This record gives sequence, structure tokens and C-alpha cells, in this order.
Amino acid sequence: MPWKDNYTTSDEKTIADDALEWPGDARSAAFITVDLSLASTAEGVKPGDLKTDRATFGLNEGLDTVIDLLASHSLLATFAVPAVMASVYGARLVEIEKAGHEVAIHGFQHEDVAELSREQEAERMAAATDIVGEVTGHSPAGWYSLPRQSDPFAVGTISESTISLLAESGYQYFCPGLADDIPYYWVADFDTRTSVLTLPYYYHFDDQFFLMFPSRGTGLEHADALYANWLAEFDAQHERGRLFSMVLHPHAIAWCNRQRRLERFFEHLATGSGVWTPTGSECAAYWQERYPEAEYLDLKPTIWQDHAGSLS
Repeated sequence: MPWKDNYTTSDEKTIADDALEWPGDARSAAFITVDLSLASTAEGVKPGDLKTDRATFGLNEGLDTVIDLLASHSLLATFAVPAVMASVYGARLVEIEKAGHEVAIHGFQHEDVAELSREQEAERMAAATDIVGEVTGHSPAGWYSLPRQSDPFAVGTISESTISLLAESGYQYFCPGLADDIPYYWVADFDTRTSVLTLPYYYHFDDQFFLMFPSRGTGLEHADALYANWLAEFDAQHERGRLFSMVLHPHAIAWCNRQRRLERFFEHLATGSGVWTPTGSECAAYWQERYPEAEYLDLKPTIWQDHAGSLS
């Protein structure tokens, strides 16, 4: 696979626990993303997706519930929204940013871009940037590609061109990143060191993988497992002094028994001594200043080799 030549998502050497620092006296960081996408297939969000019961609840009462819970615990979040939805729910996104939260782009329509040409993907990225920028009144800092509702794999979808296009378009950060549990630099070009800061994501901190699967049945029986996992994983990350990254879907997490667990978890966050809870752009800005790419991206020639008969 030629694309693996000189290719890396990071320098493959993480920052050790005892060398990791957060702003002020914070021991660890917790990063909250609220995913507003309603895309269920590789085609991305379609008009019909905005007329479902899931959309009606998630973008109204469900979203209100999540915003109120964040406010009651003085927490800020990054709201990831596909550009086609931003054009419909613009007034709501403006309200979200006025409350101190961040709005980031979740693709043009949260579609699968893996089969697009570089030119096609660039056109969609530019259109998405313009749409969300017009709605919010400023250039968006973050670009997301989280898993869709029915994706068989929990990693989202990008192409070979996505990272380099984000760098060319001036994006501050990308998410999801599965190569580390702290921010890192995803390299698009080894020779030129072209990279984009990438924020960590773990599918097992994503509510939909506990609450929405299997697709049949209520899924309610998984809420306790989600809550227990959040508690255990946050405590482990806090003890080590690293970053806990969670993803919430209003249409899933805002049902009564689930929102109670979310509220308890937010209360638990407050009990952790010294937890920094930035938005995506705040986290990226701090990281780029404290751990600049020029000093912390240690690139070495790839050791990857393809062998005859390999399925890689």
C-alpha cells in the first residue's frame, strides 16, 4: 500500500505522564463533544433524517436538556454539526456559541468521503466552511468525522486527502484521533511536515455505542454500563494526569434515566481535584503553545514493509 510510505498519524512516541502539564494547577483534562449529526448512512444527513422522531426529540428537548446540564455544572462543550444542518438550525447554533460553547464542523453532511476525489472533497470542505462561518460569523476552528449511527466501525471516515486539505484550509484541529489519549500531530506529508493537531477520541466513551446498539430493543439496559465505564475511565485518566474525551448525542443521552447518569457523572467531574474542561479550540490552542509541532513532532523514516500475500 504505497500511501503508507512516509505516513504517520503521530511521531509514535507519546508524552509520558510525569512530563504532561495542563493549564494552571489542573491535574487532568476532560473534553466534551456534543454530536448533533443525524446521519445514519454513508450518504450523510438527508432531508428525511431531520423529520424523524430522533431528530424532533434530539434537536429540541434533548438538546435543551444537555445544554442545561452543562450550564448547571459550569461546563463548556464543542458541538459538532454537519454544515447542511447548520444552515437549517443556524439560530440555535448562535445561541450555543453565545453561551460560551464552540461550534465545529462535522463534515459537509457527515458523508463518507473515502471514495471522493481530492477536488470533490476540497469543494465540499470549502462549502461547509463557508456555510458554518456565515452562520456563526467567524471561521470554524475544528473539523470532525465521528462514527455515524449505523457505522460498523467506530472510527469515522476520512480519505487520504482529508488531513492535508484541513491543513491547507487553516483548520486548528481535527477529531477523532485514535493514536493517543492526548492531542497529537497527524502528519499529512512526511517531507514537508504538514500536519494537523488531532484531539483524542475513544468509541467506548461515546454514548451511542452503549445506548443505541444493538439497534433492536430499547438499549436502556446499557445505560448503567455506560455510566460505570465513564466513572472508571475518567478516574484512571485523572490519576495518570491525562485527557478524558467523551461524546454525547442529545437524542440518546437526554432520556430521563440516562440524563440522570450524565448529571451524576458531571457531578463526579467536579469532585476531581484540578480538572480542566476546555472546548476543542481551547485545548488545541493550549497544546500548540505548550507542545508546539516544531519541538514535539519527532519524525523518523517509516519501518513499514509490505510482504507478498499480506492483506495489509
